[in-house]
Amino acid sequence: MKYYCNPVNINYRYQFNKDPRTQVLSINREAADPSMICFGGRYYIFASMTLGVWVSDDLANWENHRLPDTLPLYDYAPDVRVIGSYVYLSASKRSKNCNFFRTKDILNGPYEEITGSFPFWDPNLFQDDDGKVYFYWGCASETPIYGVEMDRDTMQPVGERKELIFGNAFEHGYERTGEDHCLFPRTEEEIDRMTAEFCASQGIDPSALPEEVVPMIRGMFSQKPFIEGAWMDKIEGRYYLQYACPGAEFNTYADAVYVGEHPLGPFVLADNNPYSYHPGGFLPGAGHGSTMKDLSGNLWHASTMRISVNHPFERRVGIWPAGLDAEGELFCNQRYGDWPMSVENGKTDPWKAPDWYLLSYGKKLTASSSSEGHTPEKAADENVQTWWKAASNQSGEWIRIDLGKQYDVHAVQINFADDHPDLPVPGDFHTDDTPRFIDDQEMVTRWILEGSEDGLHYQVIEDKSTALTDLPHDLIVREEGLRLRYLKLTVQEVPYAQMPCISGFRVFGKGDGDAPAPAEAVVTRTDDLSFEVEIRNGEKGSNRAWGYNILWGSGPEKLYHSCMTFQNKQKIGALVKGRSYCVRIDSFNENGITEGTTMTVV
Repeated sequence: MKYYCNPVNINYRYQFNKDPRTQVLSINREAADPSMICFGGRYYIFASMTLGVWVSDDLANWENHRLPDTLPLYDYAPDVRVIGSYVYLSASKRSKNCNFFRTKDILNGPYEEITGSFPFWDPNLFQDDDGKVYFYWGCASETPIYGVEMDRDTMQPVGERKELIFGNAFEHGYERTGEDHCLFPRTEEEIDRMTAEFCASQGIDPSALPEEVVPMIRGMFSQKPFIEGAWMDKIEGRYYLQYACPGAEFNTYADAVYVGEHPLGPFVLADNNPYSYHPGGFLPGAGHGSTMKDLSGNLWHASTMRISVNHPFERRVGIWPAGLDAEGELFCNQRYGDWPMSVENGKTDPWKAPDWYLLSYGKKLTASSSSEGHTPEKAADENVQTWWKAASNQSGEWIRIDLGKQYDVHAVQINFADDHPDLPVPGDFHTDDTPRFIDDQEMVTRWILEGSEDGLHYQVIEDKSTALTDLPHDLIVREEGLRLRYLKLTVQEVPYAQMPCISGFRVFGKGDGDAPAPAEAVVTRTDDLSFEVEIRNGEKGSNRAWGYNILWGSGPEKLYHSCMTFQNKQKIGALVKGRSYCVRIDSFNENGITEGTTMTVV
C-alpha cells in the first residue's frame, strides 16, 4: 500500500516578497492554486510560485521538475488543461494581455506560445465533448467569474464574455470572510465612504484611476469574499463550475460549485456547498483547486491549504478523494484531511476510514533547547501556526515526544516551519506586480528519527543525515508498525542555516484500548448561516475522546462537510440561508473513531 499525508510532500520553494507600499521584505515558502491533470498516464500538478511542475505515477510520491523561464512562472494561478493531444498553460496578469502556451511533452517541451488578447486573473480552460473550448476567469470581491467561448486555434474570444458567478455572502455563509466566517460584508454606503477616505488620505483622485483599479481599492474595505479560482468539469452530462472563496488567508478557504446544462450557464447553486472545505485540524484550508479523474476513474480534488504566518500567502497544496453521488452532487472527503491516507489501484471508496489514528496530540515533549515563546509542546498542539524553535542553529538540536505508553506506530509526519527568516535576497527581483524573487537553488533538510520502547535504548527509524532533498512536510511510513513509546528527532541541517522549527511532530498508529464514548452534544442554529456545537462529554476515563469531527449536510446520508476540532465548543458558519441540515458529531482518540447520533437542525 502507498500512503500520503497532506500537505503534499514536496520541496516547497522559498520566495522573497517586497511590499511595494511599505518596502517590507517577507520570506516564506509557497505553493498554491493547483491545477492537477492526468496526461500520458502520469499525474501533474502546476502550482503558483513553484518554478516547475510536480510529477507522480501514483498520487502519493511527487517530484519537482524545473520548467523553462519562457513560461509565466512568476504569474499566479497557472491553469493547465488537456486539449486534444496538447497541454495548454496560462497564468494571471491584471495589466497585460496574458498569453497561452501549449506542448505535447510537459517535461521536455518545446512550448509553443499563442498570443493572448486580454488580461485575466485565475484562468481556466475547458474543452467540451463537441470540441468547443471555453474559458473562465475572475478574482475579486467586486466582480464575478466570467466565461466566454474561445477559438481553440487562435485562443481568441468568440462572442461576448458572460457574467456567471457573483458572491452572495448574505445568503452563502461559507462565503463570509474572516476566521470561521466571523465577518459580514459591509454595505455599499460604508464601502463608498471608506474608499473616499482612503483616496483622500493618499492624495488620489478617484475619477483618474484606471477602471480595473477601482474594484481593487473598494475590495480592501468591503469584507466581501473574493470570488476566484474557477475550474470547470463535465461529469455525466452536467457542467460543474467550481469557484474559490472567501480568501486564501483564512482557515475557511473553500471551493464551492454551481451546476448547469451548458458551459456558459445558466448555473444554479449546487445543494452540496461548499464542495471542498477543511477549516479545522492541523493544516486548514481547501480552496482554489482542481478536480481530476485518475487512471482508474476515481475523482480527486487538489486545493490550497493555508499557513499565513510569515506572509498571508504562505500556503501549501493538499489532495483529497472526491466523487459524485447518485443525485449528481459533487463531494470531497476531508473528514480526516491531514491524516495519512492510502492510495490503491482500481476503483476505491472515497469515504474509506483512516487506517491509523493520531497518537501525538497533547503529549509531553522535551527538547535540547528552546527559543522564547516556542516551547516543545507547540509541536504537538495540532496547529500549523505554532512551533518549537531551537535556541541555536547548531547541528544536533533535538526534540523528543513521550506518547505516555507503548503504541503500534505506523507513520510519522515531520513538519518544519519558518520563523520570520531574516535573510539577504539571493537574486534579482522579478519586477512585474509585487517585486519577488523565487529561490530555485537545491536546498537540503537533514535529520535522524529514532524510536524507543523505554526511553533508554533507541533504534534508528529513518536516517536522512545525507539526504539531498528538502521536504518540509516529510512522511515516514512503517506499514507493519513499530512498538514505541518515545520518538526523537535530531535536526542536522535546514535551509539557510536557520534555527530548526517544528510545527508538527505528528505520530499516527493504533492504541490497544477502547474507542471513545459517543459524543454528547447540543447543536443550536444560531442564525440563518450558522450553528453552534457544544460537546458535554467528561474529560476523564479510559475511553475519553481526544477530538471531534463535526459532520453536516443536506441529509443523514449526505454528511459531506466536516470540521475537526479539539475544543468542546465550535461554531460552524458555512450554511446556506433557508436550508435545513443534518448534523453528526464523531469522536476519536488513539484507539478509534465512534460515530455520533444524527440530528436535524432547522
